[in-house]
Amino acid sequence: MATTVAESIDVAVPVRTAYNQWTQFESFPHFMNGVESIQQVDDTHTHWHVRIGGQDREFDATITEQLPDERVAWKSTNGPNHAGVVTFHRLNSDETRVTVQLDWQPEGVAEKIGSAVGADDRRVKADLRRFKAFIEERGTESGSWRRQVDRP
Repeated sequence: MATTVAESIDVAVPVRTAYNQWTQFESFPHFMNGVESIQQVDDTHTHWHVRIGGQDREFDATITEQLPDERVAWKSTNGPNHAGVVTFHRLNSDETRVTVQLDWQPEGVAEKIGSAVGADDRRVKADLRRFKAFIEERGTESGSWRRQVDRP
């Protein structure tokens, strides 16, 4: 059975800054619990190494849509079955709402139990709080990728 997680957070930076930082996938280990590393293979492909529940996993993901200052969508191409989208909403010139929606297929007993008790929701919420602290403390993005990837 598939699980959907949706969480939002308001960050005190302009939408361009929040979006630009989110496109720096290799920085995710700084604020995403369990993400050991991400390698940007090319403009639309990433390779992830995660450690969840004491288990190491690696998988590849494809960016399926990317609109500067609006959204980044992806889906896994192997490993854990998941897809998601992050949207960026300008609240005012210095504040942005970042919303993550993640659809995934829990595998094994531990993941199914974790999903049933809301562990995935808490993890995404905590990751967003760490993203907020990371970008607000920096005040500026560590880089950017401004090109567009059109939906297939």
